[in-house]
Amino acid sequence: MLLSATFGRGCRTDAKISRMESAYKSQLNQSVPVGGEGEFPHLRIGNLDVWPPVVLAPMAGVTNYPFRSICRQQGAGLYVSEMISARPLTDGLEKTLKLADFGPDEVPRSLQLYGTDPHYVGEAVKRLVGEGRVDHIDMNFGCPVRKVTRKGGGAAIPLKPLLLASIVRAAVSAAGEVPVTIKFRMGIDDEHLTWQDSGRVAEQEGCAAVGLHSRTAAELYSGDAHWDAIGELKQYINIPVLGNGDIWEAHDALRMMRQTGCDGVIVGRGCLGRPWLFRDLADVFDGREPLNPPGFAEIIDIMFDHARRLADWFDELSAMTAFRRHISWYTKGFRLENSVRQSMMRVRTLADMEDVFESVDRDQRFPLAAMRMKRGKKGGAQKVVLPHGYLDDPSDVTPPEIETEALVSGG
Repeated sequence: MLLSATFGRGCRTDAKISRMESAYKSQLNQSVPVGGEGEFPHLRIGNLDVWPPVVLAPMAGVTNYPFRSICRQQGAGLYVSEMISARPLTDGLEKTLKLADFGPDEVPRSLQLYGTDPHYVGEAVKRLVGEGRVDHIDMNFGCPVRKVTRKGGGAAIPLKPLLLASIVRAAVSAAGEVPVTIKFRMGIDDEHLTWQDSGRVAEQEGCAAVGLHSRTAAELYSGDAHWDAIGELKQYINIPVLGNGDIWEAHDALRMMRQTGCDGVIVGRGCLGRPWLFRDLADVFDGREPLNPPGFAEIIDIMFDHARRLADWFDELSAMTAFRRHISWYTKGFRLENSVRQSMMRVRTLADMEDVFESVDRDQRFPLAAMRMKRGKKGGAQKVVLPHGYLDDPSDVTPPEIETEALVSGG
């Protein structure tokens, strides 16, 4: 049975719609047409039917249920949970089980799992599937964080394709009919590119699709994503390929799919503080020009809705402490007094947040410069650190130290 990831969006009255002004489109997208009828097929991931072919990237501490519900309200697609680690899930740790929770209205339930040991990965997947918690499992092999790679985890794992294969095999075997996908980067650096090996392993071990973040671990999130690699991977393997990197505007997704032939796109930093990007993506894939971005008054309403959902899901203090960075993302580019921005970073309750925004100018239009303003993880290039002698034997299948599972944070 196909599970549909196609859902209706919030109410809209076509007679009142104002299509996006040209000024809100970057030069890259000025002449990019919206999707034509039948131009892009539905994305099929095992028994999942995803339309539009858009996937929310798992982001640690971000893509919890409250954020996923806000994004889902804006548009259709597949919304993946923040990453959880296999070992603590197997051990039944309460915090990990909470991260693995879905809302009562979430269908399909998509979860990203990180693991370095085939045994614990298999046990974790058995639990997730056996308890009926998930409809899709994505696995992370792209984390570029130095404290992870220096112990042989994250983006370092694809350097040992047999180890990668054994981990993926354990997940696929335990998942049964639940589709498993994997996400990875191009490699550690330009001298150690592993994306073709990772794609081949995924296909051979029975993955339903792959996601390629088209940067190396050394590049972190700097520079431009290398979309050509996505196109080459699409030609190299025969399972769906999802492209990840530099989707800041809805038309970027159309350009990526037309340029690379990929089967869908993964959206990460572009939706931080801008969940309506999914509304725009639904529009362009359905053949409509998107709407103008919301003004500050509407953004404040969305932001408070998000904050209340987060406070209901967790306790208010931890929710609001974590929400400070979301406030920064939602307000990026708007004119605010320095005192307001300083107060934003000290909120501890919803009442604190109400006080901060009580006197701001809500009549501001969305700033043009904010359309492609970087949010989330930044930073320049890095030198990737690996364990001593890690490259000596690519055929080694020894799992890295288990503590890497506590350190990893997405890719």
